[in-house]
Amino acid sequence: MLETVPATARRRWLALAVLCAQTLMIVLDQTIVNVALPSIGADLGFGQAGLAWVINAYLIAFGGLLLLSGRLGDLVGRRRVFLAGLAVFTVASLLCGLAWHAGILVAARFLQGIGGAASSAVALSMIVALFPDLRERAKAIGAFSFVQAAGGSIGAVAGGVLTEAASWHWIFLINLPIGLVAGLAALRLLDRDRGTGPRDGADVLGALLVTAALMLGVYAIVENDLVAAALAVPLLAAFLFREAKATRPLLPLRIFAVRTLSGANVVLGLLIAAMFGFQFLVVLHLRQVLGYTAEWTGLAMVPVAAAIAVVSIAVSARVTNRFGERTVLLTGLVLITAGLLLLARVPAGGHYAPDLLPALLLLGVGFGLAMPALIALGMRDARAEDSGLASGLFNTTQQVAGALGLSALAVLATVRTGALPGLPVREALTAGYHLAFLVAAGLVAAATVLTALLFPARRGGATR
Repeated sequence: MLETVPATARRRWLALAVLCAQTLMIVLDQTIVNVALPSIGADLGFGQAGLAWVINAYLIAFGGLLLLSGRLGDLVGRRRVFLAGLAVFTVASLLCGLAWHAGILVAARFLQGIGGAASSAVALSMIVALFPDLRERAKAIGAFSFVQAAGGSIGAVAGGVLTEAASWHWIFLINLPIGLVAGLAALRLLDRDRGTGPRDGADVLGALLVTAALMLGVYAIVENDLVAAALAVPLLAAFLFREAKATRPLLPLRIFAVRTLSGANVVLGLLIAAMFGFQFLVVLHLRQVLGYTAEWTGLAMVPVAAAIAVVSIAVSARVTNRFGERTVLLTGLVLITAGLLLLARVPAGGHYAPDLLPALLLLGVGFGLAMPALIALGMRDARAEDSGLASGLFNTTQQVAGALGLSALAVLATVRTGALPGLPVREALTAGYHLAFLVAAGLVAAATVLTALLFPARRGGATR
């Protein structure tokens, strides 16, 4: 019962609810827009190429600023950066909802990406600070992971409902009450932190180099632009060289010497690349092969969100505390690999319940186990003064790996389908998806092997 919980503990869990609400708003915004794109294009006169920038403007700002935002949280205070980002995101959502011109919407989406990066980059480090007890932290990270994972499925359903019942403007305006309530609650519930001070990392040149490199890198991925990629690589190299020589680096390279943090980011990259591609390709399979509408496609993905919810909130903390993060992570990765292999066997004439649903449930359960354990492993050994940077690095890895994985798997599926002109369309599409799912399974299998090698087993149950 709530009255038996000490006030300090109750405050921590309420603060977690605020961080989860912000995260849900950010994740929803990344998916809810997809469903409304045709309506936005028709209303504002977007061309096909211009319409892609409703998505890309957000992704470039978001992915490019995560690392910088995380470090700023360590330097000037994570609460301050979180509140500033939440305010910018909420105001930008209002501008998006009121947009009367294509250029206004794209600019407001870029501003949304800035706010989303600032608030998201420090959220995980704030959870680590809020819950020093490992058992409580496991529960908190489980809830946070569920919100991150399930938000995409919720966004697909909510986007269709809001667009059909009202208009596309409301997919942005719905953020206003969430942002206002979360902001007021954050002012009251999140403890002030001073940070180490800007002088400990006031590396202006480093900030410019890494922001430019990441923005160009994300742009290169989403636009398949080789010139941007060629520019991003030397900029990133120059940033790393700068950080190795700087007296007060923005990104202290010593952070990569933390084996659990570096290893967790590699495993995370492989896992997210596979899972982002899986979500995209399953939606295409439901639409193009099974002929589902947008609303029914969203509903068909609900079992994934439900499985993640049950496992990440009710199961993951308990089994992690008993068996340790490594064992739980390995179990989750094996289940995800099995689910992807099942998807690679779904026939063109298959049906949802007997063919797709078992694989979706395996993926949901596996992700619900793997993601909280992976986050706990990655953040466990980071210094307190670097926790914001570690959080930003985790988020950056997710964004870049997700974009790369989606692009690569989508291209593989398309090339495979195009190489089978003699087959009926549904069978050719299914063959393309099969290849992509097999490659995704290979990525997760590689993550499983790396987990076994990088994280040694610990005796005595849970990792402490």
